[in-house]
Amino acid sequence: KMTGESDLSIKEAFQRAQKGHNNKAKLVASLKNTYNKLEDKTLFHEEFIQYLKHAMIVYKREPAVENVIEFVSKFSTSFHTPSAEGGEEEEDEEDENPFLSYMFNFLLESHKANSHAVRFRVCQLINKLLGSMAENAQIDDDLFDGIHQAMLVRVTDKFPNVRIQASLAMARLQEPQNHQCPTVNAYLLILENDSNPEVRRAVLSCIAPSSLTLPKILKRTRDVKESVRKLAYQVLSDKVHIRALSIAQRVSLLQQGLHDAAESVREVVQVRLLPAWLNLLQGDVLELLHKLDVENCSQTALDTLTALFTHTPQDQLLHHRLQLDDRMLVPAGSLSCESVLYWRALCEFVKTKGDEGEEMLEKLLPEAVYEVCPVLSEEQKGDFAQLELVMTKEFISQQLIHLTGCLDTNEEGGRKRVVAVLQEMLVLPQTPPSLVSLLTEKLLTLIPDDHRRIQTVAEVISEVREPIVIRQPLDENENRRKQVKLAEVKVGILEAKQALEECISNQEFNRAAELKDSITDLENLRNNILQEENTQQDDKETETRMEKVHTHHGITHTTESHISNAQPAVRNMAVVCLGTCALHSKDLVNTHLVLLLQIAQLDEAKIRISALRSVIDLLLLYGFTLLSERPSPAPRPPIRQPTRKTRRRGRSRRRGVSELRTETAEGLAKLMYSSAGSPVPSSSPDRLWYNPVTGTTPDYATASECSSSCTPGEQVRHTLL
Repeated sequence: KMTGESDLSIKEAFQRAQKGHNNKAKLVASLKNTYNKLEDKTLFHEEFIQYLKHAMIVYKREPAVENVIEFVSKFSTSFHTPSAEGGEEEEDEEDENPFLSYMFNFLLESHKANSHAVRFRVCQLINKLLGSMAENAQIDDDLFDGIHQAMLVRVTDKFPNVRIQASLAMARLQEPQNHQCPTVNAYLLILENDSNPEVRRAVLSCIAPSSLTLPKILKRTRDVKESVRKLAYQVLSDKVHIRALSIAQRVSLLQQGLHDAAESVREVVQVRLLPAWLNLLQGDVLELLHKLDVENCSQTALDTLTALFTHTPQDQLLHHRLQLDDRMLVPAGSLSCESVLYWRALCEFVKTKGDEGEEMLEKLLPEAVYEVCPVLSEEQKGDFAQLELVMTKEFISQQLIHLTGCLDTNEEGGRKRVVAVLQEMLVLPQTPPSLVSLLTEKLLTLIPDDHRRIQTVAEVISEVREPIVIRQPLDENENRRKQVKLAEVKVGILEAKQALEECISNQEFNRAAELKDSITDLENLRNNILQEENTQQDDKETETRMEKVHTHHGITHTTESHISNAQPAVRNMAVVCLGTCALHSKDLVNTHLVLLLQIAQLDEAKIRISALRSVIDLLLLYGFTLLSERPSPAPRPPIRQPTRKTRRRGRSRRRGVSELRTETAEGLAKLMYSSAGSPVPSSSPDRLWYNPVTGTTPDYATASECSSSCTPGEQVRHTLL
């Protein structure tokens, strides 16, 4: 017998280790005491391995087997003490730990076994042995290389569980800063190509982030498996500093994570990633927004703030709010891109709380939106710093305009005030074009009535095109001065003409030519003075031109002026606008139907389609009686006919004609369906549009016959009727 009666035998130790309630530390200490008393430890090594083999042939994760594996790893590493500095002590340590070396050698000899259960347990034990060793533990170089080579083979095993354990075992063998490290390269290969999500998760859990591995970790946030994406975000939260990521990477992570299809992934981003980043920035939310470049990624920043607000106590939400002055306005100096976006997001978030957040919203909102309208001089436009400042101010203005959605506009007075502010900003000459669309959207949102909307837009357009002019009456002294000046000019003209006659009589032709030029200049000066006097003779008092263009006339006048624009996109939008306006007034239909029909035949395919859609919509709304009415249209703007292009455009033209035919067929079907039960005129548009390419139908022939004696509008009406 190797042991005395009071000592713990190997067999008994393995039997007790199978039971989970036994204290593994006591078992390890007892068996180690037995081991230390032996002079010849060879038999102990062999017997221990024999008992271990019984557990290694079991592939299933049985609790008893798992307990034995855990006991073996603890016992094997109990002989390994932290390494001291110095090579000699390292050699002594190697000599003092024969059992651990024996165990590693046995496992390395067994990793190529035919049984996948044995290969799995070998990798599992190597993983646990390396994981149980101290942080500063050292092993022999040959042993290190042997383990490394064996695990590199096993990460390609056909059984996923073997690959998982091999991947975990190599965690302490990787050299993150070495781009040629075999372990790191193997990890990257697995992340990219392994089909099993659990293997990818195993690599994610142990790969060390570096400039080489970080892109691959980021890519796993877009993995097809929810569990892999979730773990990737957890790894980024725990191991990667926010400054190690570029702005594009931060924004991409938040965009994908906050909108992930899996709730568990979204939750990780909200409760782990964002709090981790905030902790690294000492809880400064505005600094976090600065790291996201809110000017170019405002929507992502808004989603991020909403996620933070959802998990932030209400009393902390006002920490970064903007302070209002005594007038309940925001001082211009306190506005920055980050602070104003935080303010907007907070107001919108509190507004979603309904009555619960009404009191807090009153503390946040100003009396009126503070407008920021950047203006640059000609010299400043070439300065990049000034241009950047203008872009910043435009962004701040956009966020303040968005705040109008949080203002109380239920009462008529408050709504009128906001509408007046928005209208005023729209007509200001220094309002940048980038704000016009947003201002118009917010303005129309506050006007529920369609007719009032159209009228408001028409007034804005009229004001922009023909701004209000203030004329001041002439001062009496100024008027007297102009009269004296006019008299002097007239006298000068008379004297010059007399001198001219004398020069001609004396044949001084050079002098005569000079006098003739002088007379011309004086006459021009006289005409200018007279014209100015005629223009201002009725302005004896201050006159304000408050004349507004009629709603429909203003819009259609603007639209017609763009129908002959050189840009197809502008012409197309003008046609769409004209058709939309006509839907609101039958008078406009009578005036512009012929124009739409002309465009539908003469312009480019895309614009013809838009015109055809407008005509069909008008017929659906007002019926076929429109075709029997013969209005007297006003003069039309010239319609740009498409010029001939090179052969490379031939295919696109044919495609356009095909789309035109399709649109015609759909429109005809709509008309026939809407007029079911009522007679459809025999001159319905199907005859006009049956073959728009060749123009060989009788209708087109009719149009050709009258082309010499009819205007384009009359040709169209003759064709239809």
